[in-house]
Amino acid sequence: MQELIPLRKIIHIDMDAFYASVEQLDNPELRGKPIAVGGSSKRGVVAAASYEARKFGVKSAMSSVMAIRNCPHLIFVKTRFERYREVSRQIREIFLEYTDLVEPLSLDEAYLDVTENKKGNPSATLVAREIRQRIKDKTGLNASAGISINKFIAKIASDYNKPNGQKTVNPEEVLEFLEKLDIRKFHGVGKVTAEKMYRLGIFTGVDLKQKSAEYLTENFGKSGLHYYNVVRGIHLSEVKPNRIRKSLGAERTFNENISSEIFMLERLENIAEEIERRLEKSKVAGKTVTLKIKYSDFTLQTRSKTISYYISSKELILEIAKELLYQEKMKNSVRLLGISLSNLNTDKPEEKEQKEEIEVQLRFEF
Repeated sequence: MQELIPLRKIIHIDMDAFYASVEQLDNPELRGKPIAVGGSSKRGVVAAASYEARKFGVKSAMSSVMAIRNCPHLIFVKTRFERYREVSRQIREIFLEYTDLVEPLSLDEAYLDVTENKKGNPSATLVAREIRQRIKDKTGLNASAGISINKFIAKIASDYNKPNGQKTVNPEEVLEFLEKLDIRKFHGVGKVTAEKMYRLGIFTGVDLKQKSAEYLTENFGKSGLHYYNVVRGIHLSEVKPNRIRKSLGAERTFNENISSEIFMLERLENIAEEIERRLEKSKVAGKTVTLKIKYSDFTLQTRSKTISYYISSKELILEIAKELLYQEKMKNSVRLLGISLSNLNTDKPEEKEQKEEIEVQLRFEF
């Protein structure tokens, strides 16, 4: 049995070096210079880097020490999230001029479904170009865009002509585009998964396409079916204007490495208190507590526990976090601790997995 996929026109808009670009916009003296948004202390982390800084290998989530080592003349600027949220709201208003089907992923990126848009423009490519120009005129900032038949391909495409560019993968180009794609470009394939795929002889989309659904499921679990589908242009996720939160958490990076578990418990109590406040504000609760530990050598470890009932209180979250902390002896001193709560009471039951082969219909003006 074959089913037809509803063909959509999806745009993924991604602001270029958003935080850093806002800082350069507001302070002309920073324009054209390598800047990093974040803390400059020895324990600091880069939240965002300007394109001038990226040329030296500076990137987000990099330690400030390493960033300065790569770029000695790097300029650090403190984060101003209220300002970023303000600009993000202006950008969101522009999106809503074109469609109500807007799914924000963060302050600086979103999916738009413009299959039927408010401007009545049949070309998603022209709509994306117009939106990018509107953003430039209203905020002074550059945005890049990817345009295709689904969210998966649109997101990949938005990276192609950065900064300040866009790429359209037309319906008739989808399969060839995916076959030629480096496996590392597939959204959701991280470093560890990519290395495993390499060991299995999977380097590009065409290699992935040669593997059966059974083979991929055997080697990658539930993700295997996802890989099997997306390399064939099948990704049924709709643009969801009210995106459901999947997890909620908080973390802290310490000024000095911590080796005492007593000190770690003190920090975890503060983190649990912050999570309780956020849960109360969001009116959600969850069943799965995850403890995140980053050691002084930057290795990362997570430990999780799922219980049979929803929790939202600091006391219960902390109790499970303590249990996870003592689950295994610390490998090293610790530079960061975090707690997150997932399996929330906002989650919807998973859609039934599709086992039938689906025919992709690639037939309309893009």
